[in-house]
Amino acid sequence: MTGETDLSPARLRHARFAIAAVFCTHGAVTGSFATRIPWIQDHAQLSAGTLGLALAFPALGAAVAMPLAGRINHRFGARAALRALLVLWTLSLILPSLAPNLATLCFALLVYGATAGMADVAMNALGVETENRLGRSIMSSLHGMWSVGALIGSAAGTVAAHAGADARLHHLVAALALTAAGLVAVRGVLDLHSAAGAQAPPHFALPPKSALLIGAIGFCAVFAEGASMDWSAVYLRDVLDTNAGLAAACTTAFALTMALARLVGDRVVDRFGAVRTVRAGGVLATAGGVLVVTAGDPAVAIAGFGLIGLGIAVVVPLAFAAAARSGPAPAQAIAGVATITYTSGLIAPSAIGAVADATSLVVSFGLVTLLAFALVAGAAVLRQKPVAAGSAPVDRDEPAGIRP
Repeated sequence: MTGETDLSPARLRHARFAIAAVFCTHGAVTGSFATRIPWIQDHAQLSAGTLGLALAFPALGAAVAMPLAGRINHRFGARAALRALLVLWTLSLILPSLAPNLATLCFALLVYGATAGMADVAMNALGVETENRLGRSIMSSLHGMWSVGALIGSAAGTVAAHAGADARLHHLVAALALTAAGLVAVRGVLDLHSAAGAQAPPHFALPPKSALLIGAIGFCAVFAEGASMDWSAVYLRDVLDTNAGLAAACTTAFALTMALARLVGDRVVDRFGAVRTVRAGGVLATAGGVLVVTAGDPAVAIAGFGLIGLGIAVVVPLAFAAAARSGPAPAQAIAGVATITYTSGLIAPSAIGAVADATSLVVSFGLVTLLAFALVAGAAVLRQKPVAAGSAPVDRDEPAGIRP
């Protein structure tokens, strides 16, 4: 992509902080929504089963809409596309709490997921472009800022729920505040455009083969993440007979481990390279899975879940970065990987439950352990050689200190 001529260190630092703020804003929307799901369930008078059906629609909307983000990027440029898509995403937070029944909630969540997915693709594509120009890894910390935003949004939502606030009012105020924050943040991102004469990506297309292989690595990591987030507390309660407070603390600890690991992950990637980092992470996550399935004590299981979170934390950011460098259409490749990872996040909780019903939760997390080990075996697909603007090819798997 082409665009700004001012690529001074000060300008690039400003652009990095700006795209980090965008990621934080995106995460805050998710956190704000998640904490009010019980209110939305009561308002729409849904059973647990029908709520589960409705909650499948965000992933469906994202999967359908994400391929469009590449074309929007090409047509309007990275900054303008991100501005429009982020505003649509922040304002879509208003919709679910307004839904009075299952049908309207499904439609609201379809729109919510579609705008989330398109904004996700746009911000990751611009994050990779910023990373390329900086010449060092930033994608892990960007996803760490997304996690920080999700924690901020969920904390505010928890306060609102505890105060008994109507979710319609809460989400209206949150949406307006996050829209304003997003607009301010987008002003500082790089203003990039497709090169003159570049062919527009198709409206819809299957992801390239390279993105499928990279997406498979992302699938394993997101499956382990979704399983651990949704089932770790249940595992401690049902398998290890732990009290509810300690079980819930395990889930919180897992989320914090993921966020902290992502915030510092760029230094590790710059030092050891993407492939080595993911292989080492796969080893840690596999060891964590082994601890979980063999644990006879809650402390051992909590340590195991912590290792899983630590091991998988940087995989998805690195998968997006590798996808963007895998061919001539970065947004299309990112959309392909994002579709696969969204699908993994959708099926992981139900798959763990189905295996547990047929066998046990211990066997379910044996499956998670196998997928964690797949990161060790498949990490090499993340090795890519991009060409940064105005520079020679750079092997992004090489540590920063020995790049040519």
